Amino acid sequence: MDSKLNPYASYLAGTVLLDVIAATPGKLADLVWTLGPKGIEESLAPGKWSAREILCQLADCEVTFAFRLRQTLAEDDHVIQPFDQDKWAANYAAYGAADALNVFSSLRRWNLALIRGLPEEARSKRVTHPERGDMTFQVIVETMGGHDLNHLKQIEAIAARRR
Repeated sequence: MDSKLNPYASYLAGTVLLDVIAATPGKLADLVWTLGPKGIEESLAPGKWSAREILCQLADCEVTFAFRLRQTLAEDDHVIQPFDQDKWAANYAAYGAADALNVFSSLRRWNLALIRGLPEEARSKRVTHPERGDMTFQVIVETMGGHDLNHLKQIEAIAARRR
């Protein structure tokens, strides 16, 4: 996996990609339960996202991944639209952890159904990311998995501090 195309590639070493992607909603649900209402508002450091805000970011990214996956399949020479995560995060005070988890989990099931139902050759469909360059549908899926593991690690660290 190319770290230029997928900045989260290092998180995937030694994993089974679809297992990671499928397991994330359940792991997040367990962490939300472990953290409770007070813990979900904690962050690793001042100025860093709280566990709730990380859940919101995961939900927003799953919306984005859903669109990117489908556009890549539907269009030839599709160019991905990047977004500024910090500008999107400016609205996270409006969202609760349970809603963020529900959005993420529902969209993840939807995205997994798409990914699992594709013929193998669809994974090599080309797409361009303006900041990362030419990539494939498969790299988008790999980015999803690495992104999951990155944020799971952060929420797990918040939960570990509460024990």
